[in-house]
Formats: sequence, C-alpha cells, structure tokens
Amino acid sequence: MAKIGEAVREVVRTEIVIDEFRMRGKGMSLDDLKKIKKGLHKLHTLELMAQTIYRFQIGGSDAELDRHLIVAMCNEMSHYQDFQVKLYEYGWSPSCIRWMYWIVGFCFGLFSKIFGKKMILRTGIWTESLAVKGFGELLEEVNWDDETCKIIEKNWADEKVHVARWKYLLQAYK
Repeated sequence: MAKIGEAVREVVRTEIVIDEFRMRGKGMSLDDLKKIKKGLHKLHTLELMAQTIYRFQIGGSDAELDRHLIVAMCNEMSHYQDFQVKLYEYGWSPSCIRWMYWIVGFCFGLFSKIFGKKMILRTGIWTESLAVKGFGELLEEVNWDDETCKIIEKNWADEKVHVARWKYLLQAYK
C-alpha cells in the first residue's frame, strides 16, 4: 500500500454489471447453505455497524480525517450492498436483528468522536482488525461459491487497507 497522502488510485467502490447477478444455492448441501446464510448475515450486519460508526465520526474539526472517514464509510456501504445482494441471490433476507448493529455502530461512532481524533482512529483500528479476523475465519470455515468468495476476499483486502490507514494516521497524530 502506498503511504497515506501519496497520489495513488485506490478503488473505493467497484463496478457491477448485470451479468454478475444470478440466483445461487441450487444443488448445494443444506449444511453448506446454512453456513453460507449465517456467514452472509454476519458480514452484512457487521458492515452496517462499520458504516454507521464512520457516519457518526464524521464532522469534526479535521477536514482531512473527515475525508478519510467519508471514503471508509463509502467503502463499507459498498460491502454492505455486496452482502445484501448475495443474501437475496440465495433467496434470503437480511437479518431481522440488524438494527441492533446500527445502534452499536451509532454508539461507537458518537462516543469515539466525543473523545477525539485518537479515539476515532483507535476505534477504527479495533473494529477493522476484528473484521479482518472475522473475514479470514469465514473464508476458511464456509464453502462459498466462487463469485461470492471473490467478493469476500476483495472486501477482506479493503478491511486490511483500513487498518493500515488508521494506524498510519494515528502515528501522524502522535
């Protein structure tokens, strides 16, 4: 990864074409489908929490930090959409308890903002590190179809970039 602030073309939201959408799950075992559903629900709700954290951290006195938070929020919103699409492609709906993750994201976002830039960055490092770990575990534990696996791997790589960004910025504020 290039250093933060260097001129680099980093894709925040990827293009999706209509041919990439299809109904999934036919011919898969019930055990695999159960694991996929549980995994997609977990990823979808955690992305809701992440985008909500960033949404409520934006608006401080540091315009450059706000810019990074907006980029991160936008990227997490695209992840959220990725997993929502996959849920529907498998014939499922988002979790009925996802609103709780919105509340948790609101609390983490608002309270870290109240405590300042360093707490915003530490919250980002902590939550994105948990996401990196969770993505890795789900990639190992679940028998994903190839297209869904590629999306999870791409989003996992994005989360690793977020951790590196927040660590870099935290060092810059010390």
